[in-house]
Amino acid sequence: MRNAKLAMLALLAASAATFAGSAPAAAGQYTYCLSGAGYGYLGDCSYSSYAQCEASASGRLAYCTANPRAAYAQQAPRHRRSQNY
Repeated sequence: MRNAKLAMLALLAASAATFAGSAPAAAGQYTYCLSGAGYGYLGDCSYSSYAQCEASASGRLAYCTANPRAAYAQQAPRHRRSQNY
């Protein structure tokens, strides 16, 4: 019984560490998505270059598109310095 509780505690700790350490990727980093049947709405948007995406799509019924989250992302406004004379 004690071994089962210890094993459950270790599994829970490992799961918590996995979820705490993972962060979603920023859309601006990955500009291309692998799309096609079975890839979902946006597809697999984990490619920073078109060549990487095309290499992954080779031999599959898939194609590469621009990541709409990166293409239509709003740029951060530039802060203008006030000129004190």
